[in-house]
Amino acid sequence: MNREATGPAISPRPERRETAATTQPLAQPPCIDSARLFAGGAAELLIDHRGVVYRLKQTSLGKLILTK
Repeated sequence: MNREATGPAISPRPERRETAATTQPLAQPPCIDSARLFAGGAAELLIDHRGVVYRLKQTSLGKLILTK
């Protein structure tokens, strides 16, 4: 499953909230395509967050599991 993804790796998705006074964009977290994270057919990856290592696994059904 060595598929190259096209397009940007991170795509912000701003939304707008309408109020009586103004319309303001909401701050949204960046969106990262999981295909880029699991490039090359990897089924899991490690994430170092403030010195704690987490394991992100992709199941055979395509679901994600994050564990310490």
